[in-house]
Amino acid sequence: MSQEKKWSEKMKKHIKRVLASLIKEPLLLTAAALAAISMFFTPPDAEYISYLHPSVLSLLFCLMAVVAGLCRVGILGRLSDALAQSAKNVRLFAIIMTSACFFSSMLITNDVALITFVPLAISTMRDCRRRDTILTVVEMTAAANIGSVATPVGNPQNLFIYTYYNMTPGEFFKASLPIAGVGVILLLPIIFFIGRDKLTVVAADNAGAGDNPDGTVMDGGAKGKTIIYGLLFILAVLSVFGVIPYWICFIITVVAVIFTDRAIFCDIDYVLLLTFVCFFIFTGNLSRVPAVEKAVRSVLDGREILVSALLSQVTSNVPATTMLASFTDKAGLLLAGVNIGGVGTPIASMASLISYRLYCASDSAGRGRYMGIFLAVNAALLAAYLAISFILL
Repeated sequence: MSQEKKWSEKMKKHIKRVLASLIKEPLLLTAAALAAISMFFTPPDAEYISYLHPSVLSLLFCLMAVVAGLCRVGILGRLSDALAQSAKNVRLFAIIMTSACFFSSMLITNDVALITFVPLAISTMRDCRRRDTILTVVEMTAAANIGSVATPVGNPQNLFIYTYYNMTPGEFFKASLPIAGVGVILLLPIIFFIGRDKLTVVAADNAGAGDNPDGTVMDGGAKGKTIIYGLLFILAVLSVFGVIPYWICFIITVVAVIFTDRAIFCDIDYVLLLTFVCFFIFTGNLSRVPAVEKAVRSVLDGREILVSALLSQVTSNVPATTMLASFTDKAGLLLAGVNIGGVGTPIASMASLISYRLYCASDSAGRGRYMGIFLAVNAALLAAYLAISFILL
């Protein structure tokens, strides 16, 4: 079978898998239902086009494609192994993994940071005390959620807010960096609850496409792809900051992926993109109903951080962002609220569910204990964040 046919068959299977999995995506189905209901109050018209924010969707697509490419060549897995090898005991290992999640999430998103580092942490700590393993994974999760606050490309809600409000870099970092900085201070005490038992780190099987059999050296093809994905990432960042038009970035990324590795198109999170579209329609329609707009604005006024943080606890912070953006012009406060709201319940940030699923798939996983520790740590983080925000903002 030719490469063209193989790729075509793979794409068809992927589409069928996506359609079949839609019933397992309650957030998307909820967003679609809300969008459909809102159409009764604001019938479809030409203004619907303005809801879609093509710059947000295009840049999110580009970033997901680039990160998927970096995952496929195995560069993130090798980085994970290299960092872990320097650990001598459990606590030091936890510090290294937490730091890796915190800083990498600023560039590769909190989701990908957790997908990259949590499996290594779980496999390396399989002989450690269960409490230490759970605390490490929980702290890594919180670190990824907090670290991703720092940059416009760290998570979807940041990219949306930065683009939706046409923020300048100065405006964005003025709001985001204090949240990330405070988060570092809040995370530190957790480390001291993790033991200092001796730890032997064994490299995980993170070899990606193009690796040699021993997983240690990339061949020429993988190196070339890594360079291409690196350049595409730089292009996407420049586009986020307005240096390059988003549509040029989108075209170049699509063309580059077609000629480099078309299988990357199967790794794009289309469910997230569709969820964005549905929420755009829902909030766009609501904002055109005068009574609804007035009521929501009155609730939000002066309570942007509290309302967005609490709403994130039940909807997750990405939907909370798209639902509230149409009703406030205070971008910095909304940015602070939805990112503070990323800690708390397991669904406050969808990235938290990634860690939970990875942990539950491991041997001898203590699901109840994990959830208890997760809720205790995150409730403390959320309470501390809100208290600090009331004092400083």
